[in-house]
Amino acid sequence: MTDDVQTFVRDRALTRADFERLPSSVRQVIGCDLDEAQLGGLDFWGWTFQDCSLRRADFSNAKLDGTTWKSCRAAFIDFTGSDLDGASFHASDFNNASFRRTSLASARIIRCKLTGADLSDASLLDVTLEETLLVSARLPGHSFRGATLRQVDFSQADLARCDFRRALLLDCSLRDADLSRARFDGADLRGADLGGLRLVDAALFRGAIISRAQAGQILGELGITVR
Repeated sequence: MTDDVQTFVRDRALTRADFERLPSSVRQVIGCDLDEAQLGGLDFWGWTFQDCSLRRADFSNAKLDGTTWKSCRAAFIDFTGSDLDGASFHASDFNNASFRRTSLASARIIRCKLTGADLSDASLLDVTLEETLLVSARLPGHSFRGATLRQVDFSQADLARCDFRRALLLDCSLRDADLSRARFDGADLRGADLGGLRLVDAALFRGAIISRAQAGQILGELGITVR
C-alpha cells in the first residue's frame, strides 16, 4: 500500500515561504492563520481556504480562479488585480476588502459581508450575489443587467452608472445608495428597499416595475402627500 498523498494543511500560521515549500499536492488550507501574509502573484488555482484568518493578507495579482473561500475572516484583504474567475465565496467576512481590477466572471458570492469593499473596475460578468452585505461598497459602473439578486444590501453603496436594466431584485436594499446615472429600464424592484430617494433620483426609475406601496413610499419621501 502507498501512503496517502497530503492534500491539505491545517491549523498553522503560514507565510509566503511556507506556501512556496508546500508539496504540489496541497490544495486546501483549513483553519490557518494568514493574517498580513504577502502572497501577491502566486498561483492558487483551484485551492480551498476554509475557516482561515486572512486579515490584511495580500493576494494582489494572484491567480485565484476556481478558488473556494468558506467561513473565512478576511477584513482588509487585498485582491487587487487578481484573477477570481469562477471563485466561490461562502459565509465569509471580506469587509473593506480591495477587489479593484479583479476578474470575478461567473463567481458566486453567498452569505458574505463586503461592507466597505472596493470593487472599482472589477469584472462581474455573470456573478451570483445572494444574501450578501455590500453596505457602503464601491461598485461604480458595474452591469447587473438581467441578473437576479437575492437579499443583497446595497445601502449607501456607490452604484453610480450601474446598469440594472431588466434585473430582478428580491429582498434587496438600495437605501441611500448613490444611484447617479444608474439605469433601471425594465428592472423589477418590487422586492427592493428604495428608501432615502431624492427628487433627482426618482427619474432614474422610469421604466422600472415597482409596487403601489413603494410608489407611496417614494412620494412620501419626496414630500408629496397622496390622499
